[in-house]
Amino acid sequence: MPSETIGVIAERYATALFELAESQNALDLVASDLKSLKAMIRDSADFNRLLDSPVLTRAEQGKAVAALATAAKFNTLTANFLGLAATNRRLSSLPGIIECFLGLLAAKRGEIAAKVLSAVELTKGQIAALEASLKTAFVGNVAVDVTVDPSLLGGLMVNVGSRMVDSSLKTKLQHLKLAMKGVG
Repeated sequence: MPSETIGVIAERYATALFELAESQNALDLVASDLKSLKAMIRDSADFNRLLDSPVLTRAEQGKAVAALATAAKFNTLTANFLGLAATNRRLSSLPGIIECFLGLLAAKRGEIAAKVLSAVELTKGQIAALEASLKTAFVGNVAVDVTVDPSLLGGLMVNVGSRMVDSSLKTKLQHLKLAMKGVG
């Protein structure tokens, strides 16, 4: 399926979930569940296989996500949504749905989304300091989404809209390597 089609599907599902959560005053609960789900997708190869498996039936995928939702103590709305996604064979679109939902929430709150890649797990204090710096730089509320990428070796990569700041050690080493090739 072309990625453009996947994006349209993710947007439709995210919008439907957002509107339903908003009507039930459950935006924060669903957002929290989706952030947890996003971490599970990022951290579990087995969960990714479940989401992408064409071998598992809709019922099997539905039972698996229902068990996951119960174990994770997800809100009923989130659990029902995951069941619907399994029934409609849309579990593979979950990463896109989560991103769209969180984007809609940020827009509703007037927040600017900042995606941060860090070589190591950031402490709550470091994240708060980063949020404060970005809030000052972009004059507004900033929703920071931090992902750990050990391949950066050190430092951060920060994306806010079309702007990117790359202070990763990996990039600095690549620049140094290119500079040294020119010297030799």
